[in-house]
Amino acid sequence: MSNSKLYKGSLNTIILKLLNEHDKMYGYEITQKVKVLTKGELNITEGALYPALHKLEAEGLLDVELAKVDNRLRKYYKLTETGTKETISKLNELAEYIKTMQKLVNPKLV
Repeated sequence: MSNSKLYKGSLNTIILKLLNEHDKMYGYEITQKVKVLTKGELNITEGALYPALHKLEAEGLLDVELAKVDNRLRKYYKLTETGTKETISKLNELAEYIKTMQKLVNPKLV
C-alpha cells in the first residue's frame, strides 16, 4: 500500500484485533503478522507501532508481560478486559466506515 496515511487511522484497531485473536504478541511479531496477512501490501514500521502500543497501554487497553527469550527481555502485549470490549467497538466502527466509504467509492455495488 503506497499511502501509509490510509492505515494510520486504523492502526489501533489492527493491533487490538490481532491481540484479540492471538492472546499475546510482541511488537515485531505484530508487524510480521500484518505483512503476512496482507501479502506484503501493508508494512507497519516500528516508528508507528510502538507509539501506538504505548498509547493503548496508557489507556488501559493493553497489559505488558516481560519474558526472557535468548537472554533478552521481550515485551508481550495482551488485551485487558477493557481492551477486549474496545476491540469489539473499534471493529464495529471500522466496518461502518468501510460501508460508508464503499457508498462513496463504488455506489453501484451498494
